[in-house]
Amino acid sequence: MKWNTLDSLEHEALQDYTNLTEVALRTLSEPAQGLYIAESLKVLERALGAGHQPRSIITTPQWVDKLTQLEEHHAQSLEHTPVYVADPALLEYLTGFHVHRGTLASMARPELPSVKELLTGARRIVVLENIVDHTNVGAIFRSVAGLGADGVIVSHSCADPFYRRSVRVSMGTVLQVPWTRAGAWDELITTLHHEDFTIAALALGDNARELGEFAKNLPERLAIVLGTEGEGLSPEAIASADVTVSIPMHHGVDSLNVAAASAVALWALR
Repeated sequence: MKWNTLDSLEHEALQDYTNLTEVALRTLSEPAQGLYIAESLKVLERALGAGHQPRSIITTPQWVDKLTQLEEHHAQSLEHTPVYVADPALLEYLTGFHVHRGTLASMARPELPSVKELLTGARRIVVLENIVDHTNVGAIFRSVAGLGADGVIVSHSCADPFYRRSVRVSMGTVLQVPWTRAGAWDELITTLHHEDFTIAALALGDNARELGEFAKNLPERLAIVLGTEGEGLSPEAIASADVTVSIPMHHGVDSLNVAAASAVALWALR
């Protein structure tokens, strides 16, 4: 790596890190620039393990030794990467938030696979329709990774899994789990059916099957569809599913948070 001591913010490479507040991350700046931000050495390590290429790294003096150790395992990927070492106060001024995990990396976004490529060899797929909260997206990816699903498909208006908050909440698993973004909903449904996937909508409804019952006789290939935080799945998504599945609730509670529901469903349908 190419080490640089940072005592000024007037450097072109640092524009990747300027004003990384949550408000700024709700714009399209990162996708438009073809980058995402990896926060913490653990996330950076997973990004490198997934073959992603860093554009630059910015860190504080206390993390230099651990970053050097990381370089020993990823020498080829980090060979020409510029590293900027800055005082924590300067780093906070640059990004707009306290970087308590000490290290940020600007990463080049990998090219996403097509839906058909993602489905090749997969048996369990999670489809996210219009989930807009970055925390929920990240938590769902962590469940997908931990409970063994094969990939994620996000709808056109779903929050970006590569936003800093999503990456952080997922513990970097969005960099490990294969995922892609779908186009038109009807095209996605057609592709899933063409690839012999049974589509299970996780939703409430009079005709919904109880999760445990459905899990007793699972199809070989299953796509589990989860909906947005407020209204849940759209009528279009429910109508296009082969089956509606619900998690039994008690004490007057009608449903779980979508991230919690994803973990319960993935465990039952593993």
